[in-house]
Amino acid sequence: MRITSKSDYALKLLVDLAEHYESGYISLTDISNRMNISKKYLEQIVPMLAKSGLILANRGNKGGYMLNVPPQRCTLGDILTATEGSVLSLGTSSDDLQFVWKEVGEAIENIVGGITLQDIIERRNNCYNYYI
Repeated sequence: MRITSKSDYALKLLVDLAEHYESGYISLTDISNRMNISKKYLEQIVPMLAKSGLILANRGNKGGYMLNVPPQRCTLGDILTATEGSVLSLGTSSDDLQFVWKEVGEAIENIVGGITLQDIIERRNNCYNYYI
C-alpha cells in the first residue's frame, strides 16, 4: 500500500472543508492559503473528489467547493478510493498464500473505512489540547 502526496493533500483539503462544513462553498484560493499548498496542485485533485461525489463544485463569483457528505460519514477509505482507485493493491502471491494478503487487505479496509473526517478533526484537536 502506497499513499501518494495526492491522497495526503486530498485528505488535508477535505479536512479543511469539514472544518468549514457549515460555511457553504469555499474558494480554492482560501483553502490553498490556509493549507499553504499550491492552488494548481489542488486544482488537479478536486476533479477526482467531485467525480467520486465527496465534494460539490460551484462556479462563479461566490463559487468554490464544499463537502457533499457530512464529516462523520466521509471516511479515509472513501478518500483513498477516490484518489488512488483502491484502498489496497497488493501484488499477487502464490495460491497457497493468497489468503494472507486477502486478510491483510480486509484489515486495512476495515481500519481506513472506520476513520471519518470528524474523527480526524477531533483527534487533532485533542492533540493540540495536550500542548496548551
